[in-house]
Amino acid sequence: MGQCGITSSKTVLVFLNLIFWAAAGILCYIGAYVFITYDDYDHFFEDVYTLIPAVIIIAVGTLLFIIGLIGCCATIRESSCGLATFAAILWLVFVTECVVVVLGYIYRAKVEDEVNHSIQKVYNEYNGTNTDAPSRAIDYVQRQLHCCGIHNYSDWKNTRWFKESKNNSVPVSCCQPNISNCSGTLSRPSDLYQEGCEALVVKKLKEIMMYVIWAALTFASIQMLGMLCACVVLCRRSHDPAYELLVTTNSYA
Repeated sequence: MGQCGITSSKTVLVFLNLIFWAAAGILCYIGAYVFITYDDYDHFFEDVYTLIPAVIIIAVGTLLFIIGLIGCCATIRESSCGLATFAAILWLVFVTECVVVVLGYIYRAKVEDEVNHSIQKVYNEYNGTNTDAPSRAIDYVQRQLHCCGIHNYSDWKNTRWFKESKNNSVPVSCCQPNISNCSGTLSRPSDLYQEGCEALVVKKLKEIMMYVIWAALTFASIQMLGMLCACVVLCRRSHDPAYELLVTTNSYA
């Protein structure tokens, strides 16, 4: 019964190391996705420290690839030193991912205040040219999120661009895609997106942060199982001289 348990632990551990390699790729993808998305919304969110969870996630993903390699070699060769190192690194990564979860919740709570603080400033800086970064950011957000203005399209009346242009219209990025020949004129409000961008930007950024949080929680749970299996193998080997190797070799590590 005991031998069956240890063999199962070793098999699960090898399988988990393969999962760690897959997890490394997934975590790096999520971290990169956060960076790319932040670049699209950075004018609405000035606190660069919000990227800390994404940086940690990418670092953890890179480390998980190395951990998977160490874990596979240590498990197959039955190296006590390797398994101990593997378990110790897994513990450090587990703690790091717990920190990511905490930071994710902290910065997720700050999203709304940050957006509320900066969005009015960004809209006031709009000048309608593609060479202007705030203008590109606003046009991109309005097209992607299907929104117009801060709370609705009427907010454009209070912007400097609207007052200087004097054409009683909003940017064409406010136009619904199924409307042909839309010029953004306020005389045809039904052609425009009705919802404001502020709430949608906040929702989008909170969703991105939740991706980071759930990814960290999921892989932290898998790492807990990996640490448990490594500890079972280590304890069994130290107490059982007849311990069966997963791969038979002429020498022991």
